[in-house]
Amino acid sequence: VFGMFSVNLLFTVLGLVVLAVGLWGLINKESFAQEKIGQIATDPMLVFVALGLLLSTLCLSGCVGALRENCCLLRVFSAAVLVLVTAQTLVAIVAYTLQGQIEGYLRSGMLVAMARYQDDLDLRFITDEIQIGLQCCGADNYRDWEINMYYNCSAPGVLSCGVPATCCVDPLENGTVWNSQCGVGAQQLDEFSAQSVIFLGGCLGGMSRWIEQHAGLIGAVGIVLLGVQIVTLFITTRLLDNIQWSKATR
Repeated sequence: VFGMFSVNLLFTVLGLVVLAVGLWGLINKESFAQEKIGQIATDPMLVFVALGLLLSTLCLSGCVGALRENCCLLRVFSAAVLVLVTAQTLVAIVAYTLQGQIEGYLRSGMLVAMARYQDDLDLRFITDEIQIGLQCCGADNYRDWEINMYYNCSAPGVLSCGVPATCCVDPLENGTVWNSQCGVGAQQLDEFSAQSVIFLGGCLGGMSRWIEQHAGLIGAVGIVLLGVQIVTLFITTRLLDNIQWSKATR
């Protein structure tokens, strides 16, 4: 009982942290403001809120069920864990089966994010984080930014034929001031000239290399998490049997 309580308490706290991150994101972006409340249903931060709420509620029911020896809560908890284990296994099988098509989906998603870079703050944040984290630019290369109406070479304005500052090798001037114009005109440069200003490689290649380098860690974490859920399911089933046996012998 103590082991099950401890594991569920840990995941309850984790769920509350995820929930807090989602709520912080919504509040920070003023998504509850009257002029933005109509678009809140499409806000990616709702995913964090939903996951955090689901995880904390589920694990809290496991905690309370174990402490109070409540069969109803334990049955709900075990059924939910079984569904999660099954869903994760199916997702892993589908991902393995479609691994050849995943790159195509990622490319399409990144190109959409790049096209809507100025118009969607969430997609802009995600794109910037990917480009900074992987030190890359565009989906396949830096010239992919032609897809954006502001960075397109036929567009008017200072951004024409440029790339975002997160593509730059050194976007900080003197190490302190962020130079948002460091990528201006980068698409007009040949690769030899551009390599000292921006990252030439695309982010899809960077993602592939990152996954290959961390494949062992990703697999280990996935196996451990799945194992913890299976063990928790087994303990819950044994606890239910013990509670029912104890009630039957009274």
